Amino acid sequence: MNKIFDNTEVAFSLKSNSDLKKAHFLFKSIANPQLVKIGTGLTNFSLRVGLPVQGIIKKTIFKQFCGGVTEEDCLPIIEKLNEKTVTAILDYSVEGKESEADFDKVMEKKIFLIDFAKKHKEISFATLKPTALGRFLIWEKKSEGTELTDGEKKEWERIEARFDAICSRASENNVPLLIDAEETWMQDAADLLVEQMMEKYNKEKVVIFNTVQCYRWDRIDYVKKLEAQAKEGNYKIGVKIVRGAYMEKENERAEEMGYKSPICVSKSATDENFDAVLTYIMDRLAIFSLFIGSHNESSSYLAIDLMDKKGIAKNDPHVWFSQLYGMSDQITYNLASNGYNTVKLIPFGPVKEVIPYLIRRADENTSVAGQTGRELTLIKEELKRRRL
Repeated sequence: MNKIFDNTEVAFSLKSNSDLKKAHFLFKSIANPQLVKIGTGLTNFSLRVGLPVQGIIKKTIFKQFCGGVTEEDCLPIIEKLNEKTVTAILDYSVEGKESEADFDKVMEKKIFLIDFAKKHKEISFATLKPTALGRFLIWEKKSEGTELTDGEKKEWERIEARFDAICSRASENNVPLLIDAEETWMQDAADLLVEQMMEKYNKEKVVIFNTVQCYRWDRIDYVKKLEAQAKEGNYKIGVKIVRGAYMEKENERAEEMGYKSPICVSKSATDENFDAVLTYIMDRLAIFSLFIGSHNESSSYLAIDLMDKKGIAKNDPHVWFSQLYGMSDQITYNLASNGYNTVKLIPFGPVKEVIPYLIRRADENTSVAGQTGRELTLIKEELKRRRL
């Protein structure tokens, strides 16, 4: 197979020499776990005591991984992506809110962003994190089957109403909506609610996508269950497949509480599970739409190979590839230049409130074997090609 992801000229065609040098410095810093740990601690401390560090953050890690403070800030980036036939997802990446007023604001913001996407054809999807619409505790209790108090029942009803309002607007505007997956101990309630939304809004075409975290060893069975339900209910399924983002937390909780970890026993087992889920869905595009959220080159090559062998058109509307803004440009832009449906997820929001997201990005780049090393190698190759 032609190794299209090695083409650094295409991968970094949107980066100026200055941008490339800054990315090199940043990924070189992230490659040092001790430096990331110290930087995270200093950032949190500085924000707590009110030190003026937001300007530094905005010019470095924020600029690399975020599109701006507002959705309008992101438009120049979105337009540049579109020049390379890459579309966008805007993700308002403010986390950790706990009040009903905050949950209502998130709902309003998500509906606004769906309307914004409707006006800007370069934005191809919207996204939603379930716990942004209600307290984590309520999701957890619903997943466990624990009896809710009268007050908690009303909270859950408000969560359902917010969820449905967002899904309804997505359906009205024909803007596909990707629902994130989170920790396993709240996920059953989220899965059930997303399944209800798929049954309601995916009758004619896929609008609602659930996320399948393939580092969970039970997810192939879950996908098969979704297929059976959809056939019985006569609707279609949207599935976003990712490896997953909560591995350490999941394993630690399982060990502390004495139950079998829901996470695959090794990285290779996760890779095998991801590829198995990908292959299963790719065989069933009559009922599934597939959104491949992956920074893994091998899995992306597998998807390309399957599409070729099955005669699936590169721009088939049922298959999308996606990577995060600021990462894995060698996958995004080379896929797009070869005609595949490709999208960048662009986080945005106030610098201070997006910092938890940025810290997670730095931690994930440090912990994922080979991720930062690959980024650095490609950046160095492009710097060399440009004779910089």
